[in-house]
Amino acid sequence: MNLSNLHPPAGQKQKKQRIGQGMGSRRGKFSGRGAKGAKSISGYSKMRGFEGGQMPLHRRMPKRGFTNPFREEYVVLNLSRLDKLEGSEFSPESLQAAGVLKKLEKGLKILGTGEITRAIKVLAHQVSEAAKAKIEAAGGSVDLIPPFVPAPIKNPKRDAALLRKASKKK
Repeated sequence: MNLSNLHPPAGQKQKKQRIGQGMGSRRGKFSGRGAKGAKSISGYSKMRGFEGGQMPLHRRMPKRGFTNPFREEYVVLNLSRLDKLEGSEFSPESLQAAGVLKKLEKGLKILGTGEITRAIKVLAHQVSEAAKAKIEAAGGSVDLIPPFVPAPIKNPKRDAALLRKASKKK
């Protein structure tokens, strides 16, 4: 026996069924898909959760909860992280320059997780009571700065419309 004599057992390899090759092929005309309906056309794909036309479960279930559109997201920083950083004064700008903060959302908030072993000066938009107590116990100080307010977005079309309205009222 050698490799040139090897072949699969009888009946294992079958010719692929060629569909849509005319009426004499037993699989012509509709190619086994039936005459009409979504599944008979090319490019059919069923949506996730499709239940045969019945209202899908994810649409029958009630919506829950509430998303506050006025929620203010602060970037939080723990005392343990501040203790590892070099320097004695920390402000949002200096932390951003050092690469500790990527982006200031509404502002910077200092939280009291961890310990501080040296005196530091912190400038932040918000500071938790625990963080303030730990910083002052270590001989440091905390200064609050006003919340970060982004500049209003200028909309030339809206501003022009407002000016026209104001001039018509005179």
